[in-house]
Amino acid sequence: MHILHIETGRNLYGGALQVRYLLEGLAEYGCRNTLVCPEGSAISIESRPFATVHQVSIGGDVDPRFLFYLLRVVCRERPDLLHVHSRRGADLWGGIASRLSATKSVITRRVDNPERRLVARVKYRMYDRVVTISERIRNVLLSEGIPEDKLVCVPSAVDHRLYRNPCRNEWFRDEFGLRPAMKVIGVIAQLIPRKGHRFLIQAAPDILESCPETRFIFFGQGPLQEQLELLCRKKGLDGKISFVGFRKDLEKILPCLYMVVHPATMEGLGVSLLQASAAGVPIVAARTGGISEIVKEKQNGYLVPVGDVDALARAVISLLKNPDKAKNFGRKGEKMVRSLFSLGKMVAGNLEVYRQILSSTSSDARPSGATSQERRV
Repeated sequence: MHILHIETGRNLYGGALQVRYLLEGLAEYGCRNTLVCPEGSAISIESRPFATVHQVSIGGDVDPRFLFYLLRVVCRERPDLLHVHSRRGADLWGGIASRLSATKSVITRRVDNPERRLVARVKYRMYDRVVTISERIRNVLLSEGIPEDKLVCVPSAVDHRLYRNPCRNEWFRDEFGLRPAMKVIGVIAQLIPRKGHRFLIQAAPDILESCPETRFIFFGQGPLQEQLELLCRKKGLDGKISFVGFRKDLEKILPCLYMVVHPATMEGLGVSLLQASAAGVPIVAARTGGISEIVKEKQNGYLVPVGDVDALARAVISLLKNPDKAKNFGRKGEKMVRSLFSLGKMVAGNLEVYRQILSSTSSDARPSGATSQERRV
């Protein structure tokens, strides 16, 4: 089976990291992978052992040159199936390319923000299946009129083995300038409005009043950094909240965190929450999107209403003052990730979608009793 994948993310986190995991898993099944991605993107380097990589210069979401490039790659590679993994225009051009080349296709939807019904119905009609990474996203698409039989939920996953190492306390304290008694709260998200950093900043003074040995570290980058740093200064939080940018060593950092907070206003699922749970870290998060499919109330963390600063502060303080409960939440979260969000399940789920699409194609094209399209899996 030969799959052509399209991923337009430039950094290796979120959806791009899921694609990297999928490519490796499919290669282990014997699939042939081809990847189309932006020039200089991290995934273009990381995916070379598992895929033939075609890099392209993308001029924006509506750059029509991307369509012509895709058509050239499809005609050259002649894949059995095309899998679009991201939006940013790829969802439009990928669908058109699949139709023009008569190639079966699937698209993965990773965000839960609504689209106009007409736009959604026209766009997703071009694809044979739409894979959602959470039931929440699936329900959003159902509400927009996408047929139920076109939708398949295959949750994102993490390599939980990466996060099982114990914390190197001395390294962690030296790396981030911490005193031994400090309890560190991490936020792992792009610095963009829908991730809700501002709510934790607003809650921080109350948290620090009750638990003064708390420190906050924001992992990630984005256009809101200057604005968020200004809000920290206004709240008198200099030295209490650190902005450390994007880190490639979360597997070393996460086991050292006391908890992870994710006060997002919208979230398709939340891979950083899977990573935290894999490391045995309890979570406080907003009850929105697919988050409740990862964070189970009073099992591996607390859920609070979106934008409720007081509720956020109370939940965080409760865990800070109860280390035994925090550890218990962490243990339950680790067990849940291993059983429900493994890489094996994610890869097998996508592969089954491919097989269903190609099997239906073969049965439509062949006489009754003929074998399905020759599979190389």
